[in-house]
Amino acid sequence: MEIAMRKIAFFDIDGTLTSEIDGSVPDSAVYAIRAARANGNLMFINTGRCFQNVEKRFRAIGFDGYVCGCGTNIYCDGREVLHVAQTHETVMKLLYAARELNIDILFESRKEVAFDLSRPLRHPNAIKQYQHFLDRDYQMPEDLENPNFFCDKFVIWYESEAQLVAFREVSDRSFDCIDRGGTFREFVPHGYSKATGLSYVLEHYGIERENAYAFGDSNNDLPMLTCLQNSVAMGNSSPASLFDLVSYVTANASENGIRRALEHFGFI
Repeated sequence: MEIAMRKIAFFDIDGTLTSEIDGSVPDSAVYAIRAARANGNLMFINTGRCFQNVEKRFRAIGFDGYVCGCGTNIYCDGREVLHVAQTHETVMKLLYAARELNIDILFESRKEVAFDLSRPLRHPNAIKQYQHFLDRDYQMPEDLENPNFFCDKFVIWYESEAQLVAFREVSDRSFDCIDRGGTFREFVPHGYSKATGLSYVLEHYGIERENAYAFGDSNNDLPMLTCLQNSVAMGNSSPASLFDLVSYVTANASENGIRRALEHFGFI
């Protein structure tokens, strides 16, 4: 297959690559991704997770590369081609704002994740996530004021809208805020998204946009879903308004959604 004609697909992880029921990767998705690669196409993960949080079980499927941290860290064919990190000064402004407002904050970088444990975590979902990382033996530094500490992006859990409004007076200077539902927000540096990461990869390989396909299921997938003419929403997408913004709606992730879509678009 000529390089100019090969296709490339970008997959979100949670709720797209993984089942919306139990977080497992359906066998049909593994089969379809490997078959698509065998046919000469490129398969990429495009995720809000930083690279250290792209678990081995995902990498073992076999991908040509990874767009991580909402476009802030990119790997192509096993080589890092882009990494954008925040300064320690910027991180400290966020940390002190979160502490003042009693907001739970999780900093993410390509190598580690770090909660602010200067006081007990308050939000049940933050506590749950912290325990999840403990169970998986994640490296989680606690001395966040160390001058060598930095992050690529971050998330917060809050309790009241007033907290969020006050925090964004600090964060909005450098970050875009993504509504992930409830009292959970994701923050990505201005100028970076799953769409900018996707565009970087297309330029890297010299692939035209009409040969690119994006798969997602939530609001942080919107940039990549709306920047391509070929976009796929999983049947389990939330909010359901995503269905009106894509070119194809497939089945739930747990119901062979990825395989069905790759078959529909001629990857396999």
